[in-house]
Amino acid sequence: MHYLYILFSEKINRFYVGETNDVEFRIKLHNDHHFKSSFTNAANDWKVALKFETACKEEALYLEKFLKRMKSKKFIEKVIEEPSILQDLLKKR
Repeated sequence: MHYLYILFSEKINRFYVGETNDVEFRIKLHNDHHFKSSFTNAANDWKVALKFETACKEEALYLEKFLKRMKSKKFIEKVIEEPSILQDLLKKR
């Protein structure tokens, strides 16, 4: 199992998109500033806004790259409200 995840920080009012096979552990790493050069070092209050299971790592990476290329907070908010968008993206690739 692999996941696309979207984190949100109230402190900086920003989203972060990533992929992993263990979302809870990854959030702990982000909040503990384990990734020294990561954008997530700007805050320590990251919470899961969306956890989306994919069939494999390649699907999760595809979705992560797609969302990051969009560079749109509004689109991320729409995906959080309607996760079926991610299923549609996987079908169309």
